[in-house]
Amino acid sequence: MAAPRTPTARKVLGRLSLPERTFVADALRTETVGGVLLLLAAVTALVWANIPALHGSYESVSHFHFGPAALGLHLSVAHWAADGLLAVFFFVAGIELKRELVAGDLRDPKAAALPVVAALCGMAVPALVYALTNLAGHGSLRGWAVPTATDIAFALAVLAVIGTSLPSALRAFLLTLAVVDDLFAILIIAVFFTSTIDFAALGGAVVGLAVFWLLLRKGVHGWYVYVPLAVVIWALMYNSGVHATIAGVAMGLMLRCHRREGEEHSPGERIEHLVRPLSAGLAVPLFALFSAGVAVSGGALGDVFTKPETLGVVLGLVVGKAVGIFGGTWLTARFTRASLSEDLQWADVFAVATLAGIGFTVSLLIGELAFDSDAVLTDEVKAAVLTGSLIAAVLATVLLKIRNAKYRRLCEAEERDEDLDGIPDIYEQDDPAYHLRMAAIYEGKAAEHRRIAEEKAAERRAPVEVPGGAGEEDGRPA
Repeated sequence: MAAPRTPTARKVLGRLSLPERTFVADALRTETVGGVLLLLAAVTALVWANIPALHGSYESVSHFHFGPAALGLHLSVAHWAADGLLAVFFFVAGIELKRELVAGDLRDPKAAALPVVAALCGMAVPALVYALTNLAGHGSLRGWAVPTATDIAFALAVLAVIGTSLPSALRAFLLTLAVVDDLFAILIIAVFFTSTIDFAALGGAVVGLAVFWLLLRKGVHGWYVYVPLAVVIWALMYNSGVHATIAGVAMGLMLRCHRREGEEHSPGERIEHLVRPLSAGLAVPLFALFSAGVAVSGGALGDVFTKPETLGVVLGLVVGKAVGIFGGTWLTARFTRASLSEDLQWADVFAVATLAGIGFTVSLLIGELAFDSDAVLTDEVKAAVLTGSLIAAVLATVLLKIRNAKYRRLCEAEERDEDLDGIPDIYEQDDPAYHLRMAAIYEGKAAEHRRIAEEKAAERRAPVEVPGGAGEEDGRPA
């Protein structure tokens, strides 16, 4: 009888498979560019809103209304950005989540446990910190969800700016964590920030989604079919009272993200490749431009740390996110068979957890929804989101810089390709052909070194020629 197999311990944040590593690298490259644009848009909004001569124009543009009133879509520019453009962002988030569930790390329940637990703890602890702060300070609990979201684009923009060489496993962890975070943020918006529901409009949106799904299953092609249908679904969802971004994520989840035989890319991958630049390069920066423009003064910044609502947001982002994500990751490793990869230390995980405290896009959106009846508090909460995100970014920068030398060595090991076959050597350790190629390379180098050694030895044995006249007196040898 065969001996029972001993389960092998799984490595937390271990090296990714090569296809997953390639996908993560491509996704992060786009997100990083989008994050830099997001950062520029936020700075532009702050400058535009805080220069006295320009403040009036910012308010005029933000509150300018356009759209068909008969369809319930006569919205301000700021509302179009928050409800319309962010639907594109959540559409991409839906595709990312679907891909993770069917082809990425989340398809394996054991591998999915880590980012799911970390994301849940990274949302629960900030909410708890906010609630405790406001209970102690007799503030409003309406904003409990504001510090629960992580802005992946902004976080990766910080990575791009400070130039850190984060290993691919940690980058993938941050990306997967943010995807799961986005899913739960969407659920929070749908459940807790939907007051009245127009069931006729909601039913129409559901029918539209069913038609969208049937067309996909029948293999119907053509953007001219899906784009108008998507706009109708979005408009019905908006008029139903459910936040319109839910339509985006629902359509994203319906796309097929696994490859069939003969396919180089699945439909979900192709559409994500086309839409992601629109989301990261246009939709999210425009949302930031019309959401981050809050008046900032010494008094306003002082209020951030004195009012319980705003202080709760700052502490939730800076303390709650770091403690929640790090704690969730540690608990997963502590109470399962998983263990941390030998290449990393818990300090690395804490640095990334701190970076996840940058909550911008979704935090600003939830802040608007939570305090929509109080314009002054809405602006104060936005200022708190900006302040908390900035503090988290600075702390993460310091921590990542301290660890940067080690990150650089890890990245160099991941990228090394001595046999020049286009595949990093670390992924070919089990391939006999790789070792034969390396043996031939080293044998060639050894032969070259032997030839050089023989030449140098021959040069040493050769008699030394003394230049003419040297060592002679009056024509006689010295």
